[in-house]
Amino acid sequence: MTILADDVDIVIGIDPHKHTHTAAVIEAPTGKRLEVGVVDACPSGFAELLAMANTHRGSRCWVVEGCGSWGRGIMAWLQSQGEEVREIDSPRRPKRRMGRKDDVLDAERTAREALGRDGLASPRATGERDAIATLLNARRSAIQMAADTERQLLSMATTSPETLAARLRGLKTNKLVSTCLRWRPTGDDATIAIAATMRTMAHRSRDLRSEAAVYESRIQELVAAWRPDLLQLTGVGPIIAATILTVWSHPGRIRNEAAFAMLAGVAPIPASSGLTTRHRLNRRGDRQLNSALHIIAIQRQRHDPRTQAYFDKRRAEGKTDREIRCCIKRYLAREIFRTLQQPLDNQ
Repeated sequence: MTILADDVDIVIGIDPHKHTHTAAVIEAPTGKRLEVGVVDACPSGFAELLAMANTHRGSRCWVVEGCGSWGRGIMAWLQSQGEEVREIDSPRRPKRRMGRKDDVLDAERTAREALGRDGLASPRATGERDAIATLLNARRSAIQMAADTERQLLSMATTSPETLAARLRGLKTNKLVSTCLRWRPTGDDATIAIAATMRTMAHRSRDLRSEAAVYESRIQELVAAWRPDLLQLTGVGPIIAATILTVWSHPGRIRNEAAFAMLAGVAPIPASSGLTTRHRLNRRGDRQLNSALHIIAIQRQRHDPRTQAYFDKRRAEGKTDREIRCCIKRYLAREIFRTLQQPLDNQ
């Protein structure tokens, strides 16, 4: 695979911030700085950067640091103008002498480091992918807040006055919440205040769970309209499919199934030494995607006859369930990637 410097004449590195973006035009392959510019982080500022780039002849590529945060806006705008855009993680910064660091230097480092890369990722797509990612984040937040509220209720049930604690003792979380929802506070002022607070918190938990259910329903609709083939895979539900799609984004973004496995943190890492040959667990990669594959592996271990037969075979070879599950997750990465790479008939 060729490096970026072999494919373009100039690279424009962008260091994005909340209010301003700094761009550095770097010549390929010499790495010479041709021009720098600082513009407002708005469409008019983006147009200024494009006009600056148009003053330099030759093919070009824009490299944006942080396409998932402050660089999202300029990335989408440039793509809408037909520009080639690539994403880069935080460029390596050498030890700086006398505190030498500013936005221009960061933009230059972004462009120069990109020149030597051979596998710069395409930014994640907008549209359906963004909608699903937003709904996933909102659902995750609602569930976490509901769980926090329910844990507080459980704690309050333990420390509340005996007249209240006696009615809640031994109840599971769902039953405790439903009991608090029906409370009509009576007794002394302290007991009434505690009971009223617990009832309000129970209402909060119920509302958050209902909100999360609405998000999940909408996610299922979007996934079914975009990639219904994912939902046909054993162990893949709408939330798992949505998590996979937000990482995968679009065809061509991830170059092969090995890269997808590495991104998911399921590619085994060599850890051999001397006469010992082994691989260790990969703890890097996208942890949400890794969690999704883990859930699929658990579901298949419980309900899929082929997976159960595989577990029996590997156990007979002396493998532990954890080691077998790591193998299953690697196979799942291959299966899911190949499924996503196949175009649907209606697309």
